[in-house]
Amino acid sequence: MSSTTPTEPTSGKGRPTPSRKEAEAARKQRVKPTLDKKQARKQARAEGKAQRDSAYRAMVAGDERAFPARDQGPVRRFVRDYVDGRRMFAEFFLPVMLVILLLSLLPIGAVVQYVTLVWLVGIALVISELGWLWFQLRKQLRVRFEGRWSRGDLFYGVMRATQMRRLRLPRPAIKAGQPPR
Repeated sequence: MSSTTPTEPTSGKGRPTPSRKEAEAARKQRVKPTLDKKQARKQARAEGKAQRDSAYRAMVAGDERAFPARDQGPVRRFVRDYVDGRRMFAEFFLPVMLVILLLSLLPIGAVVQYVTLVWLVGIALVISELGWLWFQLRKQLRVRFEGRWSRGDLFYGVMRATQMRRLRLPRPAIKAGQPPR
């Protein structure tokens, strides 16, 4: 007879099986409703905040698995890179509009006339620039993703172009002047 030692299982749950009494107590604790509504709201709010914070940190870090559904996929990545790879007047339009607003409050008639003219030129420039982006992006999407893109992708790119670069989420993955990935 050969003396063999019994082999231990290679996998297991890593903890002892709870007794019946312990398992029932744990089940009752999970099933028991929270009697205090204020405490339940507070706990739900804290859990939601923790989830949003972790998703935000992942987006800032560039973890594509944590992006919301609207930002996922190769088409949206290309659109983000295409927009982020160029400098546009539209991204600076919001601060310019703030300066124009402040200047228009001055009680000097000549200044108000010039500010109004600058405002109209700025609006025309942004509209023409975003229209040009729309057509150029559509052309690129037709070449790269024939039939796998939608008008929503174009709108996504135009809206991203109107945001200041520092405030864009997900963060730009490429620097201005670089070609898209």
